[in-house]
Amino acid sequence: MTLTGHLGDIDAVLFDLDDVIVPFQTVAAWQWAWRPQGPILGERHARAMIRRSLRAWDRRRWQGAIGKAPPADLAALRGHLAETLGAIAGHPLPPEETEAVVRRFLHPQGEVERYPDVAPALERLRLRDVKVGVLTPLPLESARWLLKRAGVSETLLLASGDDPGPALPAAVAFRAAVERLGSSPARAAFVGDLFWSDVRAAHRAGLRGVLLDRPGAWSGVQGTRLGRLDSLEATLESPPPSGTDDEPEET
Repeated sequence: MTLTGHLGDIDAVLFDLDDVIVPFQTVAAWQWAWRPQGPILGERHARAMIRRSLRAWDRRRWQGAIGKAPPADLAALRGHLAETLGAIAGHPLPPEETEAVVRRFLHPQGEVERYPDVAPALERLRLRDVKVGVLTPLPLESARWLLKRAGVSETLLLASGDDPGPALPAAVAFRAAVERLGSSPARAAFVGDLFWSDVRAAHRAGLRGVLLDRPGAWSGVQGTRLGRLDSLEATLESPPPSGTDDEPEET
C-alpha cells in the first residue's frame, strides 16, 4: 500500500514506551513501589511532584543530548527516580529504602494500566503499512515486561537503556532505530511525552517530533501536540509546523 495521500511522506513511526505506550510514572505505580500496604499517597501532591520531576528529567536528558552534560544513562535514570521518590515523600529517605523502592519501581509485578487508544492506533498504522517501533531509556527487562503486560508485541522494541553505544535522546540513537525499520529520518516520526528530550531531540536527529501530552502538562506547546493517539494520523498528514520555538527556553 502506498502512503501517498495518507500520511504524507511518513512511512515509519517510533513511539516512546513509558507514558506513551504504557503508563509508567503514575501515582499507582509509586504507591505499589513505596507503600503497597498504605498509607495512601496524596493524589494531588504526588501528581504535582511527578510532573515537576519529569520536567527536570526532560531538561537533564536534553542537556546530555546537546553535550552540555554527560549523557543520561541508566544510572542517571535511577537518580531521577530517587529524586522523584524524595519529592513525593517530602523528605529524603534512607539510601537503603530509596534503592529498594526504585528497584521495585523499575520491576513492577502484576497487571499494568493500559491506554485504550494505543492498540487501535497501532492497528491503524499496520493497515496503512506504516513501520512501527518502540524506544525507551528503561532497562531491557523492564521494557519487555511492560510491553507484554500491556498486550503490545515485544518485537516492536528497537532500543532500551541496556543497549551499547549512545542511548536516547542522542541523535545517533534515533537514526539507528529508524535504520532498523528500513526507513530514513526524513520519512519517520517520533511520538514522545517530553518536549525537549523527545520532540526537540527527534527533530534534531531529522525526524518529525510529535508531543503526546496526555495530562496537559505542556500547554505552552502549540505545534505538534496531541492529547490522545486518536488524531495521530491527521497530525502526520498535515504539514509540519514551521520552526520548533513554541516552548520557550527556561532561564
